[in-house]
Amino acid sequence: MAKNIVENFLRKLGKPLVVFIQRLGELSLFIAKAVYNCVTPPFYIKLLGRQFLDIGFYSLPVVALTTIFAGMVIALQTYSGFSSYGAESAIASVVLISVTRELAPVFCGLMVAGRIGAAMAAEIGTMKVTEQIDALVTLSTNPFKYLFTPRLLAGIFVLPLLVMIGDIIGIFGGFLVSVYQLGFNPANYITNTINELQAIDINIGLTKGAVFGFIIALMGCYNGYKSRGGAQGVGEATTNAVVASSILILIFNYIITGMFFTK
Repeated sequence: MAKNIVENFLRKLGKPLVVFIQRLGELSLFIAKAVYNCVTPPFYIKLLGRQFLDIGFYSLPVVALTTIFAGMVIALQTYSGFSSYGAESAIASVVLISVTRELAPVFCGLMVAGRIGAAMAAEIGTMKVTEQIDALVTLSTNPFKYLFTPRLLAGIFVLPLLVMIGDIIGIFGGFLVSVYQLGFNPANYITNTINELQAIDINIGLTKGAVFGFIIALMGCYNGYKSRGGAQGVGEATTNAVVASSILILIFNYIITGMFFTK
C-alpha cells in the first residue's frame, strides 16, 4: 500500500519535471539557432526596419505616458517622506536614480511586452497554424532569418533607445511636479539633477533595455512558433508570451542590478 502511494507520488512528480526539462531543452535549442542567425548573413534590412518602427516608434506614446507619471509619482512620494526630515533637496537625485536605474527600464519592458510581445506571438502563431511557416521552408526561406532575426535584433537595439527616452520624460515628470506643485526653484532642481547624474545610471538602464528587448522578442517568437491547435492555440501562445516576458523581465532586473552593485 505504502509502496503504491510512493510510486504514484513519484509518477505525478516526475511527469511535470520531464515536461519542464523537455521544454527547457527546446527553448535552449531555439535560442542557439536564433542567436546564430542573428550574427550570420544574409539579413533582411527592410524587415528589420519595419520591426524598428513597430517596436520603437509606435511604442513611444505608451512609454511616454508610463514614464512621465512614474516620475511624477516618485517626486510626490519622495517629498512626502523626505519633508519630515528636511531633506527636500535630495528629491532630484532620488527621482534621477529611480527613473534611470529601475522605473524607465522595467516599465518600458513591461509595456512593450504587453504590446509587442503579444503581437509577435499572435502573428507568428497564426502563420504557424495556417502552415505559412512551412510554406517559407518549401520556398527555401529560412524562417529564423525571415521571421525571428529581424524581431530579435530590433528588440535588442530599440529597447535601449526607448529606455533613454523614458529616462528623459520620467525626469521631466519629476521636474514638473517639483517645480509647479511643490514650489522648487527650477534652476536649482536642474543643477542638482545634472550634478547627481553618473554614467552608471545610464549604463544600467541601457543594459537592462537590451536584455529586456531580447527577452520580449524571444518569448514572442518562441511561443508563437510553438503554438498548436488553431485559434485557441494562438490565444494561449499570446498569453504565455506576455506572462513569460513579464516574469523574466522582473527576474533579470534583479540579476542585472546585482551584477552592477554587488561587490
